Amino acid sequence: MKVGLALGSGASRGWAHIGILNALSRYGVEPDIVCGASIGALVGAAYVSGNLEKLESWVRSLTKFETVRFYEIHPSLNGFVNTRRLHRFLNRYVVNTDLKIEDFTQQYAAVATDLEAGREVWLTRGSIFNAAWSSMALPGMFPAVRNNDHWLIDGGLVNPVPVSICRALGAEVVIAVNLNDDLMRKNKHKSKHVTRQKTGVIHKITDIVGEYVPSIFTEKSGEQPPGLFETIADAINITQNRVTRSRMAGDPPDIVLSPKISRIRPLEFYRAKEAIEEGNKCVQQRLADIRYVLGLSE
Repeated sequence: MKVGLALGSGASRGWAHIGILNALSRYGVEPDIVCGASIGALVGAAYVSGNLEKLESWVRSLTKFETVRFYEIHPSLNGFVNTRRLHRFLNRYVVNTDLKIEDFTQQYAAVATDLEAGREVWLTRGSIFNAAWSSMALPGMFPAVRNNDHWLIDGGLVNPVPVSICRALGAEVVIAVNLNDDLMRKNKHKSKHVTRQKTGVIHKITDIVGEYVPSIFTEKSGEQPPGLFETIADAINITQNRVTRSRMAGDPPDIVLSPKISRIRPLEFYRAKEAIEEGNKCVQQRLADIRYVLGLSE
């Protein structure tokens, strides 16, 4: 039985994928096909290349200060991420730039969005590094990536949980990971008059941006509006949540894993320990279903 794993988008919540992959492996589930969108493409690339343990060790050690160092302000602004630093990180902890998707025994695919045509692009051959990089080019954070004569951006915009790619590559059973499932439920219970604290990495970054682009921020009745990055990421999450529901209704996976990580903000990459633990926990909760669908004995 060919098993496919669809790793969804979700920014910093994507570290939950590490806990999910570790837990599945512990119970003898090794997917034949790994497809990812955005952060899912990154973690999936680390997994098929044998670097998941190395990536986990690094993200667990990530601090707020180290997170801030990945951002920069530049006069010719194409995105807020320091791409040179990110490139070094990916090459060291995720996958070597020289490796190709065809080099691995497990099938791998990443989904990206064609910026000009608006269609989804399936990256199933060639550089696995470029495939993951293209899939995670979040608008406003990263510049678009030139790949095969097309400008590509984040794949989560069109296919946040790429079940369809797993099916197309021959998966008979698909386990999908939806990182945004409880976001809207959480937002319904949030107060409309929450006093936002001025501490934390998001606001530190926002303060830096505000020094260069003060017109972005306005004061209304003495309340500080959400930070620029926070607003961009939340807006994208809302879109992805709606797209995910529509896509999965039309092409449902056999198992959906939905870690409860809505408390983790999109850019809080330093909260890896919490995300990984929640990923592990959601596998434990669905273990009986996973075993039943795959025909595994206890």
